[in-house]
Amino acid sequence: MNISRTLKITLLIMLLSAHIPSTFGQEKQSYMQELPSSQLKINMVAIPSGSFNMGSQDSEEGRDEDEGPQRKMDIEGFWMSSYEITWELYNLFLQRELDNVLFAEKGKEVEKKVDAVAGATIPYVDMSLGMGTGKNLPIGNVTQLGASKFCEWLSAITGVFYRLPTEAEWEYAARAGTAGAYSFDDDDSLEEHAWFSDNSGATYHEIGKKKPNPWGLYDMYGNVAEWTLDQYNANTYTESTSLYIQVEKEYPAVIRGGSYKDSQEMLRSASRAFSKPVWKQRDPQFPKSKWWHTDAPFVGFRIVRPYMTPNQKEQNSYWLGKE
Repeated sequence: MNISRTLKITLLIMLLSAHIPSTFGQEKQSYMQELPSSQLKINMVAIPSGSFNMGSQDSEEGRDEDEGPQRKMDIEGFWMSSYEITWELYNLFLQRELDNVLFAEKGKEVEKKVDAVAGATIPYVDMSLGMGTGKNLPIGNVTQLGASKFCEWLSAITGVFYRLPTEAEWEYAARAGTAGAYSFDDDDSLEEHAWFSDNSGATYHEIGKKKPNPWGLYDMYGNVAEWTLDQYNANTYTESTSLYIQVEKEYPAVIRGGSYKDSQEMLRSASRAFSKPVWKQRDPQFPKSKWWHTDAPFVGFRIVRPYMTPNQKEQNSYWLGKE
């Protein structure tokens, strides 16, 4: 084969490769999402594309049957907030004071108008149940819908697409390239990485006070459990190979990571839990609030931004939640 023909073939392969819709092998940089007219920022950590075995091995201590059988999952890269969303950040959504602020460098991934995003109701009681809503404390008692609409609002004001993580993305990020029950090595203890029943004093704590996982994510274990996009199904691993199961009803939906009130087994990377109607037991309203729980201060969330921005129809499906 002559050099000219070899060069043509090489160029053709390069051209075709440029149109493959995948981010595998591409390196991205972490960044800080700034919010004009606010001192608050969201640190977004770059999570590389890759594959992992989702679920736990039969021999893992504390394992539940809904964690298997393990299945290989290919994950497209995304950014994830290094910390859980705080009351301070969520209050920006509640108050809507940034809706009319002009962003000097607004993104072009989202075209939604901010006034088209439904606003959450202001809490009518102390949703922290006495644990506090002060500086750097994680949001709690928020519903999956409330978490998704925060993502929609943030996307509208920044022009950058944000959503909740899928269950598979959450576990992939929590594992951070590891395959054991937890992402840290044998030299560390769970207490160095998490607030849980043994050390929390039955309350959540300021974000980022424990060691991060290998990818720079704090409080993936404990503090508050975290919403995902998925409908919970105990047989998901045997019945579906989808990246995520879209929510069609309010209960049950998947939460991950365990919380300040859970035992160490509930904090494992593969451990699954789900929402329950009893989380609104003390809600006196009829119908009950779609934005708030009254009995789940142990549930919050963090956000992601996929490397590949979905189209507008797909964006709306991620934000829909269950009203």
